[in-house]
Amino acid sequence: MREGSSAVHCTHQGKGDAILFIHGMPTNHMLWSGVIEQLSGRHRCFAVDLPGMGDTPFTPYSPDYLDRMARQIELLRIQHDVEKWHVVGHDAGSAVAVQYAGSFARNVGCLALLSPAVFPDLKPFYLLNPLRQPVLGEVLAPLVHFLFWQIAMRRAIAGEANRFLRRAFYKPFSGRAGAWQFMRLVRWGRPEDMLAEIPATLAQLPMPTLVFQGSHDVLPATFAERAASLIPGSNMVTLEAGHFIPLERPKEVAACLRNFFQENTAEVVVPRRNRKFKDRKTHTRRTASAQPKDADIHSSVGALL
Repeated sequence: MREGSSAVHCTHQGKGDAILFIHGMPTNHMLWSGVIEQLSGRHRCFAVDLPGMGDTPFTPYSPDYLDRMARQIELLRIQHDVEKWHVVGHDAGSAVAVQYAGSFARNVGCLALLSPAVFPDLKPFYLLNPLRQPVLGEVLAPLVHFLFWQIAMRRAIAGEANRFLRRAFYKPFSGRAGAWQFMRLVRWGRPEDMLAEIPATLAQLPMPTLVFQGSHDVLPATFAERAASLIPGSNMVTLEAGHFIPLERPKEVAACLRNFFQENTAEVVVPRRNRKFKDRKTHTRRTASAQPKDADIHSSVGALL
């Protein structure tokens, strides 16, 4: 991720008001394909690959990782001549979205966070804990890599229709060195350090914000509730889904985003008065489940990396 360059891979399609989509771990820009298909007729949709995933090369983590990502995204905005865009993040991509929105608020119309893994008390997914340990991770990398991709991810993103997506997500971690490349990715640091400033940033966001939670997401529902309660004037919607909401409910996600963007003007100078979480009913809705029940308990593996 070279300063002053466009090292982050980005795809875009459509026309109209711009939207930036940021995926989480361990997926890539294709997480948003179904949502973008629904929105690109009226919006210019951008989707990035975060470092180490998709077509963006891995870059070492550091305490300023989120700030570096925010600056890189701002360079993309300038490069593509976008005056202002809506920003949508999923899972760990929500932390990047919040960092960007806090640093470059004047360039953000609305913000949307899906299954936001943004708080310092986040617990990394138990299966991957060995990979985060020096020496032990190197030894167990092949076994954990196999268990995660061949069992956990197959159950989290189930069905033959999703085989292509699973392969796309897995591609950067294929080959002889794939297990250790995956180990390197999940060694992103301690949540209490990497996400320490996020709660304070949430409380200062001035733009209209919509928070999504899956009713069967293993990521605690309190994360979405806490995020919504901290962001001034935010709204929350719960969909009948697991963790990978954009894959399970693309039409519903797109409809919620479209309505929210239309209902909120891009020009926000002063934060709206914060409403209590229990009073946020305008955008809350529930839809039919998109995954069989036996897959629900596995559907948030990405959030806990």
